[in-house]
Amino acid sequence: MSPEDVTRHFTRSDGSFVFARWGRPIAPVVFGVDDATLGVVKGAVEAVSALAGHQMAETDPEIGANLMFFFVRDWSDLEQTPHLDRLIPDLAALLTRLRAADANQYRIFRFDTAGAIMACFVFLRMDGNLAAVPAEALALGQVVQSMLLWSDTAFSDVSPMARIKDGRVVLRAEIAELLRAAYDPILPAVADDASYALRLHARMGDLQ
Repeated sequence: MSPEDVTRHFTRSDGSFVFARWGRPIAPVVFGVDDATLGVVKGAVEAVSALAGHQMAETDPEIGANLMFFFVRDWSDLEQTPHLDRLIPDLAALLTRLRAADANQYRIFRFDTAGAIMACFVFLRMDGNLAAVPAEALALGQVVQSMLLWSDTAFSDVSPMARIKDGRVVLRAEIAELLRAAYDPILPAVADDASYALRLHARMGDLQ
């Protein structure tokens, strides 16, 4: 991955460079799945957190769980979720936009006063496309995209996942390297200058 590639992963469609990682341990919770899928999702969170060298916790002292996954059959299901409108004040307007776009996934981040990630809400409408993705691959891909404030176009052309010879879907090696570098404690957790990408790229080389 070149320095330009690293920069592209955090340059938004409006041209701004924005980087943020989690600033606190991750405490996940999953809604709308059976026990087997619950284990798969939490296992993916554990695996990616270990890869990044980031801590997990049973609970967050402020909001209990801070990484929330909602699996639904239809966006209207979220309207029936108790107290969700307190966490997402503009929930009704958001659902209207998701229906209009025929979207099947959406992520919302919340940030602390320093700008680091303090919470992430992942909404997945299990349409035919998502239902066709193996649970392990779907969970891993969603967790990776929740670990950093990636550009809104970061994975529009190339998925963070790749299929290997035995048929399994795994995280692409260069994305894994970038994720590890992004959580290097020597680097700040928040940046809005594109020169930060050069520091990330240098850390990727050091970690190889």
